[in-house]
Amino acid sequence: MAADRLDEVLDAAYDCLTRYGARRTTMDDIATTMGVSRSAVYQYVRGKDDAFRQLSARLHSQALRRAREAVTAEDASYAARVRGVLAVKLDLVRRLTGDSPHTAELLDDKARLCGDLCGTFTAGLRQLLVALFASAGTTAPFGPEDAADVCLALVAGLEATPDGERLLGPATDALLSGLLDASAESGRAESAFPGGVRGATMPG
Repeated sequence: MAADRLDEVLDAAYDCLTRYGARRTTMDDIATTMGVSRSAVYQYVRGKDDAFRQLSARLHSQALRRAREAVTAEDASYAARVRGVLAVKLDLVRRLTGDSPHTAELLDDKARLCGDLCGTFTAGLRQLLVALFASAGTTAPFGPEDAADVCLALVAGLEATPDGERLLGPATDALLSGLLDASAESGRAESAFPGGVRGATMPG
């Protein structure tokens, strides 16, 4: 199927990215990694920039889907849902930077190639967090938007911390003790989000 072949192209593009970086990777490299001709790769992407852009969109879309799943986890507390959303962002950064230093462009919201995709992803996470805090209630002087921004700032700091994964849980719990309304209770996601949870749609 075409979708399967596109996935193979993007997998090969990721392999080349981790080894050579975006600038040094060529379409021949991607084709060789797949074991096909360059013309075969052009059936699915317009060039290497298109391949990397589609790769970034796939990675961010998958992560955003996991964040939505964390938000709608049945019987999970509000704190657990917030922690789940932040863990998705931290996991994505750790995975990519752990695979290769060349993957940074896929995470840089100022990068020419994928910056808008990174921005859309972060906006989607913020939208989920705002909805969570709006449903749970926040302590003064924080509104849902402020609380969401504080949480995203926390995880951004943890991304640069060697022990970030271990610190995520206690750091989030400590932060939420000052953000969440004390009366916030755990509950089914459907009751918290009666209209369903929709994050931003990642462009292709």
